[in-house]
Amino acid sequence: MSIETLLCPADAAGVARAAQLLRQGQIVALPTETVYGIAADARNGSAVQKIFAAKGRPQDNPLIVHIDDVKMLPGLVSEFPERAQLLAAAFWPGPLTIIMPRGPEVADECCAGLDTVGIRMPSHPVVRQVIEASGCAFAAPSANLSGKPSPTTAQDVWADMQGRLPLILDGGPCDVGVESTVVSVVGAKPTLFRPGRITLEELERALGEEVELSPAILEKLAEGEVARSPGMKYKHYAPKADITILEGSFAQFKAYVDAHAGQDPACLCFDGEAAQLAPYPCVEYGREGDGASQARHIFRCLRALDEQGDRVVYARCPRRDGVSMAVYNRLVRAAAFRVVKL
Repeated sequence: MSIETLLCPADAAGVARAAQLLRQGQIVALPTETVYGIAADARNGSAVQKIFAAKGRPQDNPLIVHIDDVKMLPGLVSEFPERAQLLAAAFWPGPLTIIMPRGPEVADECCAGLDTVGIRMPSHPVVRQVIEASGCAFAAPSANLSGKPSPTTAQDVWADMQGRLPLILDGGPCDVGVESTVVSVVGAKPTLFRPGRITLEELERALGEEVELSPAILEKLAEGEVARSPGMKYKHYAPKADITILEGSFAQFKAYVDAHAGQDPACLCFDGEAAQLAPYPCVEYGREGDGASQARHIFRCLRALDEQGDRVVYARCPRRDGVSMAVYNRLVRAAAFRVVKL
């Protein structure tokens, strides 16, 4: 059954409407500094179920709970470990999710059967205003149909979610462009499960110790392995086109595309390269070697491939360090792990 969806500015009236809907057990889409999210009261299991229904999201993919003050943590977590306190002091509010032992008040639907919960304190003023006005800590995955590129504008949310939820708040384009970094402080060593704007190196500096890297960041999750974080288990972030990442120099990239010209390919390339790749249709997704620039644009550019009607896409390979690790993580999943070393 289709729902009437209202797209409105993220002004005082919009924030008040979103807060009212959350208190009523409804779901709303709203901007964060990372990507747009679909929010529901994290303590209300039936409300959280509406997120899974709207997105078509698998039930074994956990959700992140958003707060606006550490005073909201009691009940959501059973413990606020020292490592989590160090990370919160360094990076909250901001694009960091910390996995901690879950508390009794979090709806089971948020946690996919795990004994942990991911908590984040976003920095975007609209989200913070909605949390304050509603009094709700809310669960919020990205506001897209499951598997598609995450939305970084309200118009992208509308394209996927119109008719699936009652309200989309338009707060303009997102600054970061990829989902939050996810780090677990449960266990013997802290572990990075999803890279984002806050890098592995920054986490290690804040903690004063080594942070382990989950193998699932750069490779497919092993068969039967449990997803400890969103974004680990399924093909994600994918346009309709078949994407293949080509790892090598620009000259090698162009030669490979030329050799496969019969496929009518398109190119996902770095800024300034499209002119050299004519006559192939191109989308430029950021400056070469600049992870922050690429992160800001990657999801919008993946959606642009669909808007062009591209079916076969060859993509320039980002680096795998710093913020670029987050871009590679998203792109390799969009490509279903197809990478060709040139």
